[in-house]
Amino acid sequence: MLPRHIGIIMDGNGRWARQRGLQRTDGHRAGIQTIRKVMQAADRAGVHHLTLYAFSTENWSRPAEEVGALMGLFEETLAKEVDELDASGVQIRVIGRRGPLTTGLRRLIDAAEARTRGNRTGMLCVAINYGGRAEIVDAVRSLAQGGADLARVDEAELAGALYTAGLPDPDLIIRTAGEHRMSNFLIWQAAYAELHVSPTLWPDFGERELELALQDFAARQRRFGGVAG
Repeated sequence: MLPRHIGIIMDGNGRWARQRGLQRTDGHRAGIQTIRKVMQAADRAGVHHLTLYAFSTENWSRPAEEVGALMGLFEETLAKEVDELDASGVQIRVIGRRGPLTTGLRRLIDAAEARTRGNRTGMLCVAINYGGRAEIVDAVRSLAQGGADLARVDEAELAGALYTAGLPDPDLIIRTAGEHRMSNFLIWQAAYAELHVSPTLWPDFGERELELALQDFAARQRRFGGVAG
């Protein structure tokens, strides 16, 4: 049994850098490079929908220098990778509140999404300035602005107003670096997802670690609708 959609909380870049006497930005750059390896490994395994938690709404509290470097990395990576992703038939979607992002990054996101919108081989969804609670608030606001009767809104209607509308819910959430929390990631969509915690820091995460997560998932007895009896 394979998950159709995997969400990954990419944690441990800073610790990876600190262990090597490097700057945190070096860890972030190494983490960006890991994304390609994991995407390729997931594709070989038969998983074609990935959502990656790249930058949360809480991450703005980090030092301005680090935040600026991250935004620059996002711009550099998107500009560099869009040709190959498009040629591979991968659709790119970026979820989160875009207002605070740099103008250059917003333009690159808009262009990448427009260019790859018709691709159907796979989906790479990247969460930037994302928070699960903020997403739900934005969905409710969108419904209200559209004239919906909020007293009658059901789960399907709310799900259709989320950033991830049209995507299957994640079957598996992977968190790296040994942390056991969701950190406000896909909290609506992951209601019935299985959670796999890897002790590996994100820059060191690769095909073997993904295989272990998939093996763990395959061994689970999934239940939808309540606690186990």
